[in-house]
Amino acid sequence: MNTPTRQRPNIIFIVADDLGFADLGCYGGRDAKFGKVSPVLDQLAAGGLKFTQGYANSPVCSPTRFALMTARYQYRLRGGADEPINSRSRGSAVLGLPPEHPTLPSLLKASGYRTALIGKWHLGYPPHFSPLKSGYEEFFGPMSGGVDYFTHCASNGAHDLFTGEDETPEDGYLTDMISKRAVDFVERMAPGAAQGTPFFLSLHYTAPHWPWETREDHALAAEVKDNIFHLHGGNIHTYHRMIHHMDEGIGWVVDALKKSGQLDNTLIVFTSDNGGERFSDNWPLVGGKMDLTEGGIRVPWIAHWPAVIAPGGTSTQHCMTMDWSATLVELAGAKAHDDLPFDGVSLLPVLRDAQHQFERPLYWRMNHRGQRAMRIGDYKYLRVDGHDYLFNIPADERERANLGGHQPERLQTMRAAWEAWDATVPAIPEDATVSLGYSVKDMPQR
Repeated sequence: MNTPTRQRPNIIFIVADDLGFADLGCYGGRDAKFGKVSPVLDQLAAGGLKFTQGYANSPVCSPTRFALMTARYQYRLRGGADEPINSRSRGSAVLGLPPEHPTLPSLLKASGYRTALIGKWHLGYPPHFSPLKSGYEEFFGPMSGGVDYFTHCASNGAHDLFTGEDETPEDGYLTDMISKRAVDFVERMAPGAAQGTPFFLSLHYTAPHWPWETREDHALAAEVKDNIFHLHGGNIHTYHRMIHHMDEGIGWVVDALKKSGQLDNTLIVFTSDNGGERFSDNWPLVGGKMDLTEGGIRVPWIAHWPAVIAPGGTSTQHCMTMDWSATLVELAGAKAHDDLPFDGVSLLPVLRDAQHQFERPLYWRMNHRGQRAMRIGDYKYLRVDGHDYLFNIPADERERANLGGHQPERLQTMRAAWEAWDATVPAIPEDATVSLGYSVKDMPQR
């Protein structure tokens, strides 16, 4: 694909953090009870394409981000085996995204795109790792997995807000700060200012990840200072307000695109890094973050690109995070390195025609509870705690009717296919960690 630079779209890839499958109005969120939670995202979906069978590469944050950055299964890199990277990786020269590895931003940058990450990184810490070492020209945000929205301190109490690789002491509610920085970037990339050079903006919110604080909850920062996981706090109303703040900020970015005449030829993609957590709405799915049941890995996928994508579309095409990375690389006229081929498959034909479908087997594994999963066609193979299950997902989205005893041949075929795939990726290292961020015993039973 050798599209002239001036015709290639700008790309804004928006990632929410721990958002549930049905948290947005356009995915069945409970707007009637809580008010309009996501009007901007609902409008983007109505004006573009909504995927109903799209997945994250992992049910936990940093492994999905490894897949996003590389367009490859996260298991191929050592850092992607931790579930997720946590504070023990500070100073590690191993647990992070290797700077020498080709990435989505580095490939797009080499193809002539301006690149920026505004928001969460969570792929290793300086001096060995950082966004600037992996293809981004600009970075503003936290390096770790979760920070307080006002003090910007991580779970170990250290301040974690950076501009480039320099720590940035700055006041403000983090969601709004991320949104405003994104607006500034879009304005600076306007055709007159950037001579028509296309841009790639990774807009990675921490919302609605704990601690559960809204724009008005500054006083809570002192309360969560010594317990950023906020085990005793939060409620459904706060959670929805946090989503709404993110949605408002996305609206500011869309307005900036409109005012600068860039909206029509900008591809906006929205998703979550994994399924929802304590206050999320995953209906009709079960499970959540850390689970390979549908609630842990099925996530919203919205694509809006007025120049190409017809409005009002819905697709049941199966896909996962790394497929979108492969899509964007193709769109930019770039390609994978020969010795590091993509596992992701481009979805560009689906963006051009919502009715286009192709078979796409998907695979997952988790050290946590010895989980494994495979989805192909209507069927899903799942193992949890040593027990194997077979589900027909369209007929049983809540994964309640185990068909393994009724269709043993299909179960065996899918189990063998998963094991053949597993043999193609590195084994889980013995020192890989599972870090829930809290103790399971402290959480309400689902």
